[in-house]
Amino acid sequence: MYSVAEAARLLDVSDDTVRRWIDAGKITAGVDGSGRRAVDGAELAKLAEDLAGTDVLGNRTASARNRFVGIVTDVRRDTVMAQVQLQCGPHRLVSLMSRDAADELGLEPGVLASAVVKATHVIVELPS
Repeated sequence: MYSVAEAARLLDVSDDTVRRWIDAGKITAGVDGSGRRAVDGAELAKLAEDLAGTDVLGNRTASARNRFVGIVTDVRRDTVMAQVQLQCGPHRLVSLMSRDAADELGLEPGVLASAVVKATHVIVELPS
């Protein structure tokens, strides 16, 4: 079980938004040992998947499943390469690409873009 505050932090929304979702029946809540509202972890995971499934850039077909939509915050170009930084919710992602690719995509601060990650090695950690 997750408190309303923990659920809000994990979904990157406000506590009030989680409370409104509970009141509207979008997510159900039980009561924790302290008598406060709490959200089941499995239900929270399902809601997180549903929210993440919203594709603001349009439908695409690709084998990569790890897509982070965000806004370009910085682009540093030299003669051959470009370093592109995106802010995707609470996550900052940095990509290195050819300058030509960055130019062709028109990447500049303020542009809506997505970072697509195809990795064979992903480390999963639990909080301590």
